[in-house]
Amino acid sequence: MERAQKAELVSTLHDALSKTGVIVVSHYSGLSVAEMTKLRVQMAQAGASFKVAKNRLVKLALEGTDAAGIAGLFTGPTAIAYSDDPIAAPKVAVTFAKTNEKLVVLGGVMGSTVLDASGIKALSDLPSLDELRAKLVGMINTPATRIASVLQAPAGQLARVMGAYASKGEAA
Repeated sequence: MERAQKAELVSTLHDALSKTGVIVVSHYSGLSVAEMTKLRVQMAQAGASFKVAKNRLVKLALEGTDAAGIAGLFTGPTAIAYSDDPIAAPKVAVTFAKTNEKLVVLGGVMGSTVLDASGIKALSDLPSLDELRAKLVGMINTPATRIASVLQAPAGQLARVMGAYASKGEAA
């Protein structure tokens, strides 16, 4: 890579990392190209990004951001996963690490809070933003259906009573 390309990469990474909600740092040693591609596809589907870059360049990109506290994690073959949604990147990384022991989650940062591997795992256990929205809509919708059924119940009872009287009157 030429110096201008490195400077552009650092600038692009700096912009991306300063605007993200969460960054996950992991070791990827031993992953095949197919496994890396699968991980990248899973990250993209979740709305996250997965990048492998030189540690020195990532450390330069982290300078001046809230995530500068994780610079010590960049030793050896490291990769970063990041997303705006604070749950997306950790969830995919931890799920992939469970099925493939070659990916080791080291830690990360959410906002300016530095997290270790167990903190990233705790984040991955939380429901995603879409899941929370679905639960909220379900909670809002449930009382409305209950109200509708309660309001319909007396009308149904009244109709049954009228039907019973009508059939009684025809029998007499």
